[in-house]
Amino acid sequence: MTKLAVFDCDGTLIDGQASICRAMDEAFAETGLPAPDAHQVRRMVGLSLPQAMRRLVPDIDEDLQRNLVDAYKRAFRAQREAGELSQQLFEGIAEVLDALHGAGWQLAVATGMSRRGLDHCLASHSLTKHFVSLQTADDHPSKPDPAMLEAALFEAAAEPSEAVMIGDTAYDMQMARDAGVRAIGVDWGYHSPEELRAAGAEFVATSRQELKAYLLR
Repeated sequence: MTKLAVFDCDGTLIDGQASICRAMDEAFAETGLPAPDAHQVRRMVGLSLPQAMRRLVPDIDEDLQRNLVDAYKRAFRAQREAGELSQQLFEGIAEVLDALHGAGWQLAVATGMSRRGLDHCLASHSLTKHFVSLQTADDHPSKPDPAMLEAALFEAAAEPSEAVMIGDTAYDMQMARDAGVRAIGVDWGYHSPEELRAAGAEFVATSRQELKAYLLR
């Protein structure tokens, strides 16, 4: 049986909240808006940028939304080019990926990040080799639409019953549910365990060791 583990990236594999909040503050300042609440920004991680902006500024018009998205991309790119991007790998995640790969699992990523951003992130941690499928916001609707998961299933030649989605937000859990894939939450990201369970998580891991043990049981 094909076994496919699809991971969210930010909040699940890496902790990028400092860079995200900084870029969002700079984008709002550039467009003349007050800085958004940092807690609300963190809760938007996982959505595509246009959808995140609409949630942060509910009455936003299309032009302002586009300007905010462009400003955020510029701010984030500037951090990357200056070597100031903070995207630390959560301790123990590399061991989880190695263990799954060694046990015959195929691995994939489904993230609201851009493809350029994901490629840079994975390469900086020497993780690219682990994944057979990389799905990003560049090519799909925002989570919780199941399109990214469906594409990962297709590329890995896996059935929904053979796959699991691992993430830190309700968007990940809802996406898994809508794709007919098992959903596993992690509690070190941006949404609470209660939210993850309410959105469909069959299990919420409290540590990387616990996640590995649950998947390999």
